[in-house]
Formats: sequence, C-alpha cells, structure tokens
Amino acid sequence: MIIAEDLREASIFEPKKMSRFFLFSVLLLLTLQSCDSEKTAVLDEISSIQKDFNSILNDYTKKRKELYPLESTAAGEDIYNDVLPNNLTASYTKRLVAFYEDNLQRLSRIDRAQLNDKEKMSYDVLMWESEINIADLGFPKNLMPIDQMWTMNLIIGQLASGAGSQPFNTVKDYRNWLKRMYSYELWCMTAMDNMREGMKTGVVLPKALVKKIIPQMKDLSDGPVEKHLFYKPVLNLPESFTEAEKEEITTAYKDVIENSIIPVYKKFTKQFEKEYMPLARTTSGIDAMPNGTDWYNHQIKKFTTTNMTADEIFKLGEKEVARLRSEMEKVKKQVGYTGDLNSFFDHVRNKKELMPFKTAEEVIANFNAIHEKMKPNLAKLFDLVPKTKFEVRRTEAFREASASAEYSPGSLDGTRPGVFYVPLPDPSKYNTFSDEDLFLHEAIPGHHYQISLQQEDKDLPEFRRTLWYSAYGEGWALYCESLGKELGLYQDPYQYFGMLSMEMHRAIRLVVDAGMHSKGWTREQAIKYSLENEAEPEASIISEIERYMANPGQALSYKIGQLKIQELRSRAEKQMGDKFDIKTFHNKVLEVGCVPLALLERRIEEWIAE
Repeated sequence: MIIAEDLREASIFEPKKMSRFFLFSVLLLLTLQSCDSEKTAVLDEISSIQKDFNSILNDYTKKRKELYPLESTAAGEDIYNDVLPNNLTASYTKRLVAFYEDNLQRLSRIDRAQLNDKEKMSYDVLMWESEINIADLGFPKNLMPIDQMWTMNLIIGQLASGAGSQPFNTVKDYRNWLKRMYSYELWCMTAMDNMREGMKTGVVLPKALVKKIIPQMKDLSDGPVEKHLFYKPVLNLPESFTEAEKEEITTAYKDVIENSIIPVYKKFTKQFEKEYMPLARTTSGIDAMPNGTDWYNHQIKKFTTTNMTADEIFKLGEKEVARLRSEMEKVKKQVGYTGDLNSFFDHVRNKKELMPFKTAEEVIANFNAIHEKMKPNLAKLFDLVPKTKFEVRRTEAFREASASAEYSPGSLDGTRPGVFYVPLPDPSKYNTFSDEDLFLHEAIPGHHYQISLQQEDKDLPEFRRTLWYSAYGEGWALYCESLGKELGLYQDPYQYFGMLSMEMHRAIRLVVDAGMHSKGWTREQAIKYSLENEAEPEASIISEIERYMANPGQALSYKIGQLKIQELRSRAEKQMGDKFDIKTFHNKVLEVGCVPLALLERRIEEWIAE
C-alpha cells in the first residue's frame, strides 16, 4: 500500500525522483523477501525441533510400554497383556540403563529454548525421569526382590485374583494370563537366586519383615488347586465360552497352578524359613547395608523430588509433630476429656462409639455417605471433575491383613473405574474416627481427581498421563485432607481429630523414616515414637513402620508435597489478593499433571506473575 500510494503521487515529469523511488522500491522488496526467507527459515527450524522432540516423546512411550508391560495393563491397554519380563536379571537392567541414557542423549540435541511452554515442561519431566531412573538402577535393590508390601509377588497375586487390572473377558485374556503365570515362575526362580547373592553381600531384609513374608508365601504354597487364589478366574468363566474352551482353560490353569505356582511358593517358603531368616538383618535402616547412606540419600531425592537432607527432614518432622500436638490439645479440651494427650489417643483408639459397625458392607456404606455429604460443596472448590467412575471396595482377603487403605486408578479409557480399597480384617473393630479424612485423601478429591484428570488429559504426552511422583501425588492427596471444613466435613470434633491424626501420621513419618534410615533408630524406637504421638491402633502402627523399612524414603513424600502445595496456595493468596480464585488455583495444580515439585512451583509462579 505504501508503494502504491507513493507511485500515484510521483510525477512522470520528475524522472530523477522516479528513478530514486524505483531504486528504493526494489531495495525494499528485496529486504522484505529476505526477512520473509529468514522468518520462514526460523519457523522451519522450530518446526523441525518440535518434530524431533515429539519423536522422542513417542519413542519413549512406545519403548516404555515394552519394558514395563504391567504399566500398560494397568492403563487398560492389551498389547502386552501376555508379557512379564524378568526384570531381576542383569541383562534387563542393562536394557533399562541404555533406554534412559538414549533419552538423555536425544534430549541434549534439542534446543529447549525453541519449544513452547507445554513442551518445555515435558522436556524437563523426561530429563528428570531419565536421570533419576539411571541413578536408581545403580543400587542393588534386585537383591531384595521380595518384601511384605510392595513387590512383584503381591502385584501378581492381585492380578491373579481377577480383581485387578488384568482382564478376564475373552478366551485370549485367559490365555494371556496363562503365559504370564509361566513367566512368573521364571521370575520367582531368579528372585531366589538374587536373594542368595544378597545373603552373601549383606543386602538383606530385616528379620521383622521376613516374619511377615513367610505367612504370605505359605498361604499360596498349598492346595487344593480349586481353592487357590490363582484359580479364581476359572471360577468366573464367562457364559459365552464354549464347553470346549472352558475345559481347555480349566485344564491349563489347574496344570500351571499345581505344577508351577504351588511348587515355587513351597520353595519360597523353605528358602525364607531355612536360609534367609538366619541371615536377615537385626537392624532396621537401609544405612546399615553396604553403601546404605548414599542409597538413602537417593531414595529421599527420588520420592520427595527435592535435594533435602535426612537431617533437614528429621528436624522438619519434629517441628510439625509439635505443632500438631498443640492442635490436638484443643480438640481434647473441646470434647471434655481431662486426661493427658497420650491417654486421649488410647481413648480414641478404644472408644466403642467410634466402632459402630458389624459388617464390611456397613463400613463401605459409610464412605459412600461421606461422598454424598460433601457433593454440594465440591463445586465451590473445583470445576475440573473427572469422567472416570469411582467405587469403594473391601481389600481382597489374601492381602488384607497387612494392607493399608489405598486407591487403584481406573483405566485410561475410563471403562474400568477408580477404586478405593479399604482393608477390613475385622469390621467390628474398625474405628471410624478418620473416615472423612481418609476419603478426602484416597478418593475424592484426592487421588481419584488427580489421577483420573491426568489420565483423561489428552493434551499431555501419553507417557505423562500415567506418570507418578509421590511428592506431587501424595502431597496433593494430603493437601486435600485440609479441605474438609471447606467441603462441609469435620463438623464432628472426633472427625476433625481424625484429620489432625492423619496429618500427624505423615509428620511422624518424617521423623521415624529419617530416624531409622539415617540415625540408627530401631524398629521398636520408631513404633514407640508413633504410639506416643498418634491415635492409630498399635497393629496399624507396626504395619506402617515395617512399610517404611521395606521402602525407605517413600513415606517422606506425603508431608513434603503437602507443605509445598500449601506454601504455593498461601503465596498466591497473598500476592494476588482479591484476584485469587481457589478453583483456578486447583486447576493450575491439577492441569500440569504429576511433576517434580520444582516444576509445579515454577508453574504457579508463572500464573501469579500473569
């Protein structure tokens, strides 16, 4: 337009002026073409970088499914439902290290500055994921392949029961699981070999944990086959199967259970009783093993996603325990109890009015009633609600005695619901004083909202839709416990005391976990400290302490994550004033997916700055 207007104003009787103008026009056009070319080149370069980066994400997702097929099954995918790799072998470890090192090399060739904000977040997450896993694989955890709570044998038991994520709907499904059972026998034999190597090198479990493992092994080492846990899918064969298919499956399952599964559990039982127990540790902490101090420091970083030291965590725990004891004293006075706080714990533990149920069905119904009570207020705090359905179920009998309440995610496509499992070995002794708090953490808006929304978010790269960091995920769930009054709960002082008790439970974890694994605390010291500072039953406390012994550092993630999210909310409220909106804050936390805490903090700071 500028050129056209100037041409109209130029006179044909001014040749010198016209000459100068055309020279200027030509130069201008060449300059614009050059700028366009440079701009196109820059855009092409950015497009190429983004294409390369997306290729890295896609390759990572594809390869990870192959290396971790149980994750694929848990996500509701069926491509690897018949595969169970022997992840205890040195060759498998080498494959994993090579996989993560290749990711780092490919990321190093990407110009991160050319990525958009969402891509930068995925870049940083994948960088963290690769680095922390390489470090993790440097420690000899394969020499302790079995514990009482976390390991493959318990995952397989849950899948074998038919109540887990392994599907049993088609003939192919049944054949898939049959292949996994045969692969599981090989895994068990390798586990026994690795345990013998651990016995030689001093990488062994504490005796207290072995005592809990032996009954688990014995329960699965006897027949009759028709009553075995692994036979349960046969008892629920679909009516659509032909008689020939039913007979084929029944015969095959009987054979593998009788000739593979039961014999291998007999070997496990014998090894734990005769070989392993005499050489098991009398110490409680990981620092008692070779390179144990470095191992625990790694566990802290892995589970808290911070660079905090064991000593910092221990002191933070003591500070939080003191603060919460002060709050508990107020509730004790409110209900008119005149004894000291420690005797009040016993009062709450044994108060018959807090144990009103006789059956498991009544306990489950109470949790569903809590959900109904809080529904009207959920919309005031959240406008992001998952589509995945939700259920409350009793924990399966085979693992109920040593299990904690937990959430099991639904499938990626939403066809399998998220499930809140409640262990009820004896419903008549089940104490309800922390039920409202427990529901907020394990169910809604805790794990069910966070995990389901992440899985449903198709804007996230596929690998991030199922990614898990305890500091974020458990930190979010513990943060949700503090929302009870805003959601119309905790009107009963005992339920509010339950919330304080559960927060105390997580604060105690900072002290006892760091105490056992870095300060020489014994199992008995940790149990005593817990009994003195919380109202949980002694049996539950013992189970918890032994849980921390089995997986050092995991228990730290809850409180560290909660304190960070609370800090970020307070910072936003203070800096934004009237512009702060609680629903938007929750959106900002949830929409990012599960990430290390430093990346979450960066996201909230960017929102505040906007």
